[in-house]
Amino acid sequence: MKHAVLILIIGLFFALSASGQNNAKPEPDKTIFVYGGNFNPPFIGYVASLTKKTNPKICFIPTASADDPYMINAWYEMSAGQAFTPFVLRTFINSYPGQASFEETLLDMDAIIVGGGSTLNMLAIWRAQGIDTVLKKAYDRGIVLAGGSAGSLCWFTGGYSDSRPKELTIIKGLGFLNFSHSPHYHGEPGRRELYQNAILSGKLQPGYACDDLAGLLFINGEVKKSVSLNNENKNYFVSAVDGQIKEEALPTEIMK
Repeated sequence: MKHAVLILIIGLFFALSASGQNNAKPEPDKTIFVYGGNFNPPFIGYVASLTKKTNPKICFIPTASADDPYMINAWYEMSAGQAFTPFVLRTFINSYPGQASFEETLLDMDAIIVGGGSTLNMLAIWRAQGIDTVLKKAYDRGIVLAGGSAGSLCWFTGGYSDSRPKELTIIKGLGFLNFSHSPHYHGEPGRRELYQNAILSGKLQPGYACDDLAGLLFINGEVKKSVSLNNENKNYFVSAVDGQIKEEALPTEIMK
């Protein structure tokens, strides 16, 4: 009798465990949308659509431009009339009672868009303030991350930036996407050649390059869509094969 009861208890335990596993929530998709540059309403609207919500909360982070009021005003102007609620996370601040923390603000969002400017200075401030860690939490929770220029380079392992005097230099990114990256690929003289030579020499790992009006959607670390606002601006995968640079233009969907 005791043996039969024990078997019944064990059976119920495994049945409940299986039921719990079946009811467990699936892991959220980790989504990043990057574009080469040129902050614009179509890309902002596209980011809003990626949240799959009717009135998402979207936060703009202008750290790279030192919280430039012009950039903040441009963000609100481009958000006007779009189907989301805009926010701004300023990092050049003074503390006061009742103020929300960076973590409380960012993890309450449905999407986060990072603006352009000095990538190196932005990352230094983020690391000093712990914002880099908060952004990783947001990414793991399925909050959509996005941005162009500094706001695209930051998510990758590294790439060239104009954040230091005299010349473009390689900087290390957050590494959420395990590739190197070049924004402004054909938009600024010398970027394409520098990027290709760095991959050929092994200074940078293979990666993705975006022209200013083109963007790439990454889901769970892989490219799922290549988009552009016109036929001239494109996205590329750049690698080294048998000692030669290989530049592959990705099939691109023109955004309406």
